[in-house]
Amino acid sequence: MYKPSRHINSFYVAGFQYWDGALVLDKLKPGKKLKLVAEFDNPYDSNAVALYYKKTKVGFVPRDMNWEVASMLRFGHNDVFEARIQQVDPQAEPKRQVRVAILVTDATKSKK
Repeated sequence: MYKPSRHINSFYVAGFQYWDGALVLDKLKPGKKLKLVAEFDNPYDSNAVALYYKKTKVGFVPRDMNWEVASMLRFGHNDVFEARIQQVDPQAEPKRQVRVAILVTDATKSKK
């Protein structure tokens, strides 16, 4: 039976080298969720969406991929998307250490 993918996009965390990702790099594992937080007052990008591991800001959804997520967050639909770590490579250059996927939340699971 055909099942559509929940995958929307994947990317390396933008700005990872400028935030506190290095402080939690050893805790970041494939499959773990990151929190999506809109930063509508961000002076560089009004669609900025930060990524957090617990209370630690690790970076952002890249600017060329954040509009859709930012739009949903702007209108209060915080449960439409989820961010999951796909890959962690501590040996890579910092801007390529963590790869994340944006997925559409599976609404059928929350109804069970």
